[in-house]
Amino acid sequence: MNSRQRVLSALRREPVDRTPVCNPTSVATVELMDLVEAPFPEANRVPELMARLAATSYTELGFDSIMPVFSIIQESSALGCKIQWEQKDNWPTVKMREPIFQDVDDIRIPADFLNHSDTRCVTEAIKILRKEFGNEVAIIGKTMGPWSLGYHCFGVEPFLLMSLDSPGKTKVCLDKLKEATIRFGIAQIEAGADALTLPDHATGDLVSGEYYARYLRDLHIEFAERLRVPIILHICGKTEDRMEFIAQTGMAAFHYDSKNDPVESMRIMRNRTSLVGNINNPETLFSKGPEAVHNEVIKNLQAGVQLVGPECAIPLQTAIENLKQIPKTVKEWHKEKASRNWRG
Repeated sequence: MNSRQRVLSALRREPVDRTPVCNPTSVATVELMDLVEAPFPEANRVPELMARLAATSYTELGFDSIMPVFSIIQESSALGCKIQWEQKDNWPTVKMREPIFQDVDDIRIPADFLNHSDTRCVTEAIKILRKEFGNEVAIIGKTMGPWSLGYHCFGVEPFLLMSLDSPGKTKVCLDKLKEATIRFGIAQIEAGADALTLPDHATGDLVSGEYYARYLRDLHIEFAERLRVPIILHICGKTEDRMEFIAQTGMAAFHYDSKNDPVESMRIMRNRTSLVGNINNPETLFSKGPEAVHNEVIKNLQAGVQLVGPECAIPLQTAIENLKQIPKTVKEWHKEKASRNWRG
């Protein structure tokens, strides 16, 4: 199997020759930016640089996927949010203390949403990658979910207070914002994306599993139906309390956090939704060495996790040797397993 076949088969929970290595968020680092001369913030805004930096996931690290959307702000910028673009060693962020919406009636998806330079950058980068790599490697796009867009457009605290005080208004808000998610997702599919990451930050430390079921489960079912490629849902934090609901959505996969146990997470999912992850970022990949990375990879492989990789967008100062250890361990583990099976 080549990398693209391996990833797409794992997302469908079909047999693979080995577990694919995938990060459906970002593996961009300062070291990789320097290597290919594609630094932040330009790599977030110039299609050629975005594609060049993203390709290092495959060409330099040996992952089975390429994901060119390093930040979580492209569509928020196109909606009108003010962005702090930062420098090479930091991600761009939305200035959430300067919200663009005060009430549900304020929500508008601009007519030129898909032609805005920051959304068009993504679709153009995907076209470049598809042309360069053909069907050799899985190309994954990213479209932010309406809960995340609510944080960006209203501010985190006002949006969460709305969800407490006005459930009906919150649902209307999500229903309006979902059109940005769907339109951007379809544009990336048409540009050549094989799959889409859908981050919707109803994180374990801010939102309960019951909240997920109340506000997001039905929307996520709709996304799985309307976006006609495999969808990889991403939610940070301890999320075992909502995995049963996530498994009901029809999402192809769930990109899960290191706060969740691989064995327990696989038990909940019961082969209804693939798992992607969950190598720890701040402690293991950023602060420790290859041996610690190796041990976490093995835990996921032994649990049967379908796609192995970092739990989220990696810290920008992460050492390349730690990232390369992930595919190295996966290949060695499968080789040893095959040898044991051959010996009987």
